Amino acid sequence: MAVGAEAVFGESVITTRLDTAINWARESSMWPYVFGTACCAIEFMSVASSKHDISRFGAEVVRFSPRQADLMIVAGTVSYKQAPILKQIYDQMTEPKWVISMGACACSGGFYDNYTTLQGIDEVIPVDVYVSGCPPRPEALLDALIHIQKKQKENESILKDRVNRDFKGHYDE
Repeated sequence: MAVGAEAVFGESVITTRLDTAINWARESSMWPYVFGTACCAIEFMSVASSKHDISRFGAEVVRFSPRQADLMIVAGTVSYKQAPILKQIYDQMTEPKWVISMGACACSGGFYDNYTTLQGIDEVIPVDVYVSGCPPRPEALLDALIHIQKKQKENESILKDRVNRDFKGHYDE
């Protein structure tokens, strides 16, 4: 004999913590903003195609406004001239926000070791997951997305302030 809510609603009620429900919704509906500057952006396009199908992970709603996105994918070479723009776009994203650095150029400058190329976007914005390769395989980007979903599911709380206030990039005051 059921007591309480189970007696009234039967099998149609699920009880859980608010953090768990919100994190489940967040992990199942990531909205990426792609900062694509080179060949890695073409690899992202293949991730969105039917063969790899990023929509299986709830990330098919690619946004071209940072105010509607919670996942930034930096794909390709970033020059010092583009770095303030990247920082501004990152600042416009809503919290909680996540960053994937995709490809050797975004992670470490790649083979462009010169005065114009930023040697890793982590000099400007905090990065959650690095995807290596030149260009990286689409499966590697999907793995990074799964890694961020696991971090959301296991470690995050809606009460926790996820803003990394200790991070100081080149363009922070």
